[in-house]
Amino acid sequence: MNRLASPAQLRASLIRWLLFLVPLVMLLGFLSSQFGSANTPWFAALAKPATFPPPATFGIVWTVLYVMMGAALAMVCAAWGSRGRGLAIVAFVVQFALNLAWSPTFFGAHQIANALWLLVALDVTLLLTVVLFVRVRKWAGVLLLPYLAWVLFATLLNWQFLQLNPDAAEFHESGAVQTIQLGS
Repeated sequence: MNRLASPAQLRASLIRWLLFLVPLVMLLGFLSSQFGSANTPWFAALAKPATFPPPATFGIVWTVLYVMMGAALAMVCAAWGSRGRGLAIVAFVVQFALNLAWSPTFFGAHQIANALWLLVALDVTLLLTVVLFVRVRKWAGVLLLPYLAWVLFATLLNWQFLQLNPDAAEFHESGAVQTIQLGS
């Protein structure tokens, strides 16, 4: 027999990667959200598209997606010796960096147009990541499909926000519910 590792060793490797990467991906996602939040007067003042889901949806969906992303990455990282493993990991890191940059850009810097461009770049790099993950471990790529669907939906939402709020970057966060200017 000419095996590099036993099935038990492969499972143990996957479990170690899962225990490290799932919490790491979730932590980084949480930290990114701290640099920009929907709970601001600026966001409250924006016109919302009809497709905008209830706010509680985002926390639930992103939690599930980050777990799935971490699990998919762990599957690829545990695939020692697989052809294309390194490139798949690099693609994941690039798309994940774009993902993490979105909240600070949209919510923190109030740059809806720049956030849309980030999402377009994320769409492309995530699609590439899915293809590369499937080549390394089929189920790792499958685990990223709900994330891809959500990011495509987020791209649509971002575009709709831009269409409804073309001057959103100029809104000022005074904390006031309404600004009234007296005189001319």
